[in-house]
Amino acid sequence: MSDNSDNAGTVLTAVQAALAAEHAAVYGYGVVGARAGQARTAEARAAHGAHRAQRDALARTVRDLGGEPDPAAPAYALPFPVPDAAAAVRLAAFLEDRVAGVYADLVRAGEGPVRREAAVALRDAAVRAVRWRGGGVAFPGLAERAHRPVSGR
Repeated sequence: MSDNSDNAGTVLTAVQAALAAEHAAVYGYGVVGARAGQARTAEARAAHGAHRAQRDALARTVRDLGGEPDPAAPAYALPFPVPDAAAAVRLAAFLEDRVAGVYADLVRAGEGPVRREAAVALRDAAVRAVRWRGGGVAFPGLAERAHRPVSGR
């Protein structure tokens, strides 16, 4: 059995991982917004704003836990080229899946308000992923369980 300091360290590590994913999502949505096309500009802008708000909330949580928030990198490598709107939509779904994964880890590690906020963020990322992808996955945030998308249409 671990003591509270071990758990606090685990929670802080999970919050920092979520913060890193949010930094990457904010960057990635800059690319999505530039390439997604007119029809999805508002959706990309809303997601970008949501990730900025989550990033800022996580930075506060890191400080509340006694840590120093890790800064964003100057740039992030994209998982694949994004030359057009179709690739931008795939990137948005990828970003949401990645964010959902780190929030699932934070749900497992956290307690109380941290766990509740992570669960809400996981749900929000899963909903955005469904909107971008056009279908859901069986277990959002659990890559080892999400083998195939579930058709939403």
